[in-house]
This record gives sequence, C-alpha cells and structure tokens, in this order.
Amino acid sequence: MGELAGRVAVVTGAGDGIGRGVARRFAAEGARVLVAELDPDGGARTARELADEFGAEALFVQTDVTDRTQVLGMVAAAVETWGSVDVLVNNAWGAGTVSRVETKTDDQLARGFAMGYYGPFWAMRAAFPHMKARGWGRVINMCSLNGVNAHMGTLEYNSAKEALRTLTRTAAREWAPAGVVVNAICPGAKSAAFRRMAAGHPEIEAAADRANPMGRLGDPETDIAPVAVFLASEGARYLTGNTLFVDGGAHINGVAWTPDLDGEQ
Repeated sequence: MGELAGRVAVVTGAGDGIGRGVARRFAAEGARVLVAELDPDGGARTARELADEFGAEALFVQTDVTDRTQVLGMVAAAVETWGSVDVLVNNAWGAGTVSRVETKTDDQLARGFAMGYYGPFWAMRAAFPHMKARGWGRVINMCSLNGVNAHMGTLEYNSAKEALRTLTRTAAREWAPAGVVVNAICPGAKSAAFRRMAAGHPEIEAAADRANPMGRLGDPETDIAPVAVFLASEGARYLTGNTLFVDGGAHINGVAWTPDLDGEQ
C-alpha cells in the first residue's frame, strides 16, 4: 500500500520528462494513472511502463491540451474507467521559441496560453465536480521559475506559467471548502521541453547547471516527482495555494539568464 493507493490521477504531458517522472512515482505509490500525452509513442510507452514495472492500472489517452474537446475527453475517460478523478497534474508543454519580445507573434502567444493556461483551466474545471462530490481532490500545476524571474527569450512560456500560478491561487481559495487543495510546483529539472530547447542552444544547458546552487538541474523522477507525490497525498490536506520551488535553491537569489538572442543582449 502506497501513499496514493486507490487514487485516480490524470497527468498531462506524461510521455516524457517531468510528466513521465510524476506518472512513474504515482504508479509506484499505488495510483491508477491516466497518461495524457500528445505523442502516441511516448504516451503508450509510459502507460506500458507503469503496468509492467509497477503493476499499476494505467490508461493512455492521446491528448492535445490546446484542444478543449480533447481535454474534456481526457477527464471523462478517467471517470468512465475508474469512477472519478482524485488528482490532476497539469504539466504538458510543447510550445515556444527562444527569441526577443519584439519578435514574438500573436500566434506564438496564443499557442503558449492555450497550452500553458487554458488547457489546465479546462482540465481543472472538468475535474472539480468529481473532486467536490467526494470532498477530496488534489490539483498540481507545473509552473516555472522562468516566469517568476522573467527569463529572457521565453515570453509566451513565462506569461502563461505566471497566469497559471494566479489560477492556482484563485482556485485554491475558492475550492478549499470543498476539500480540494491546489498547489503549484516550479521545478528546476531537465524536462522534455528543456531538452528540446537545449538541443538548439547547448550553451544554455551548461549555464543552467553552473548557475544552480547544487550544481545541476534536477532529475524529473527522483527530484521533482517525490514532491508531487506529497502534494497528491493525504499529508498535503492543509496545504493549498502555495508555490513550491523544487529547484535546488535556484529561486533564492535568482538565476542569471542571458542567452544570446540574435547576437544581442
């Protein structure tokens, strides 16, 4: 029996990176996990891992979180399969480029907000009635130190993640009487999105490791996911509206972030 035995969890972006790490830890702790992922290969692979390695009940649902219908379908699939949704982790991200504010387009900002803000909003709104009916629920939103510190080059990401933190606090205040706690994690980890960015800007990865007080960015499964397990557990029942910086101390004094944006600083 684990910390999450019998709980039903939906994890978006669970095909890789932090989402995969969280899904694996949830499964290890006894949760039934719906793997919501856009990439069919990655999502199916994670679901197989959960079943094969942990004996968990796992379901893969291909989901584009920028599509409201698919987000609602994701939540409905969990309810249809297991009867409810106890834990929702909004983690998916796959938008954005590294470029200056003045070069950003309306489409880039719109896609960033669709993925980083509206997708979580739709999922939270769909899951809440099921949590309220049981008087118990956990929402964990993956936000970012990029937004808190206004890192250069990633406006759409920064803006959407800070909007998501505001949604987190507002929902926490409104949903507390229903027994639903809502918190945010700002992780410092080599997520799938970070690895994609670093592939085109390897100097950023090296700089990020050097700048971290612990000398490295975290591992999604062993550094970030255990905190998500706590927030999803009974132990977090009196903790709501908070942002947990799971980043090796990077938030304490901020992180120097000055990528070369088209040769300008």
